[in-house]
Amino acid sequence: MRSTTSTQMMSSQNIEIIIIEDEEDILELLEYHLLKEEYSVSGFLSAENVEAFLEEESPSLMIVDRNLPVIEGSQFVSQMREIGYDIPVIFLTAKDNEKDLEEGFQRGGDDYITKPFNIKEVLLRVKALLRRSGVDTTPKIKYKDLVLDMQKRELYIDNSQIELTNLEFKLLNTFIKNPNRPLDRDFLRDEVWGDDSINFHDKTINVAMNRLKKKIDPKGTKEYFVPIWGVGYKLV
Repeated sequence: MRSTTSTQMMSSQNIEIIIIEDEEDILELLEYHLLKEEYSVSGFLSAENVEAFLEEESPSLMIVDRNLPVIEGSQFVSQMREIGYDIPVIFLTAKDNEKDLEEGFQRGGDDYITKPFNIKEVLLRVKALLRRSGVDTTPKIKYKDLVLDMQKRELYIDNSQIELTNLEFKLLNTFIKNPNRPLDRDFLRDEVWGDDSINFHDKTINVAMNRLKKKIDPKGTKEYFVPIWGVGYKLV
């Protein structure tokens, strides 16, 4: 959330996930894909410093390997449970026999994924466990009375849906991510039109902006946008 504006992020960006994995390549792979999903991620190669981290932070979920140095992963989770931490835990481990599975759940695991793993399955299980834990992962962005549902690609104003084309949605989202900042035409072309900019003309942005303004402010009373002479537009 930008503290200098009234933009409110209601998304996975506010959800912190801890990964404890001693294989650095696997840790980096998990970090990459979770960050791509816009989670906040903290990675550890062992459980050694995690308890001190938990005293300062309040993560929503932990992904824990069982074959860790110093202390075995499920033993660490068991200790955290005894202290009183109830953070949801997914074990991600090569220990795959029935006894290991049972032991993992008995020691405080909420889900269990064996290596080698499919990264898509990991992401789906993360979302499912967060949902079961009551954590809202619905990606929404709110600015004043505008609410963008990023998953459904829908805009709502005062709980009423406003029909936007995909391009108009991308255009509005770009402004909401950059409130009170003048956005020039080159920036908007690259961010919104991207590979389609081959069909871009001098008046393309003006036409798109006029259509967007008529849809979100048909009476022209809210004045969301201010034209910046010689530059482009600003969302205020």
